[in-house]
Amino acid sequence: MWRALVPALKKRDESHSLLLMFLLASIAIPTFYSAGLFYGQRSTLVTAEYWRWWVVHLWVEGFFEVFATVVIAFLFTRLKMLSVPSATRAVMFSTVIYLSGGIIGTFHHLYFTGVPDYVLALGAVFSGLEVVPLVLIGFEAWENVRMARAREKRLWVGGYKWPIYFFVAVGFWNFVGAGLFGFLINPPIALYYVQGLNTTAVHAHTALFGVYGMLALGLMLFCLRALRPGTAWKEMPLSIAFWTINVGLALMVLLSVLPVGLLQAWASVEVGTWYARSSEFMQQPLLNHLRWMRMIGDTMFAFGALVLGWFVLGLITGHSFDKAGSLAEGEWEIKRK
Repeated sequence: MWRALVPALKKRDESHSLLLMFLLASIAIPTFYSAGLFYGQRSTLVTAEYWRWWVVHLWVEGFFEVFATVVIAFLFTRLKMLSVPSATRAVMFSTVIYLSGGIIGTFHHLYFTGVPDYVLALGAVFSGLEVVPLVLIGFEAWENVRMARAREKRLWVGGYKWPIYFFVAVGFWNFVGAGLFGFLINPPIALYYVQGLNTTAVHAHTALFGVYGMLALGLMLFCLRALRPGTAWKEMPLSIAFWTINVGLALMVLLSVLPVGLLQAWASVEVGTWYARSSEFMQQPLLNHLRWMRMIGDTMFAFGALVLGWFVLGLITGHSFDKAGSLAEGEWEIKRK
């Protein structure tokens, strides 16, 4: 990463701050992942839980959140969808939140290590704030997409439409999965009843694939677009893949995982967590039906993934290119001023 970014960093242009934050976030990701080496099989539960959540929280929800914010902000500035000052403010805001409250935000995970309630509450608040910058960038980009449509489409929309849509999906799922569903299980009283139930899986599925999965797909399409810039893509496979993956993820959660989690939460409040996780409760007919309902969302999701894979394969074989048209010079080029 350093070797690739050194030429751009030497220019000292308006993107210098974004590039520097991108580099620092890239270095911090493997550095903080190494916190998982600080405990072993003979460590106490308190020690293991503390360092384990350094990996899960500070790595995933901290520096990876900064990394996602920086990379999307940088690409949006290149596509003229976001001003450099706005992007820089969002990135700096994200970094300040992490540096001032990232470690505090970790504490909402530490319920079973004996920390007081007020420590958990502080952790829940600061953890919830970490999703704000990326959500703001996604909403601003979506507003720009809408304005571009009203102006008979700006030049970059034709070539980079679907990478942009995946990046906007990152902002949406960051708000819903990481923000809404994450904060749903973060407060101390919620942690007491729902820790380890399907409510946690709701947050995990929507935040992990919704944010980092969509980010990976958007970056992949962005790079593939740059490899063959002058050729037009068939939009139908990308449209099918985008909507079936997103709708499938939503149905997976709304039809199955979330209802099961809410029923478990109620059982945990009424009887206890042991009962909510027991086979006696989980094997009831209603819960079995709800688990089978997940097939609807899972099937749509899998179908979208296959369509996207078929499209990417077609960039090699040629069946994903629109032979009827091609992108004119300037429709695909990212200005580097």
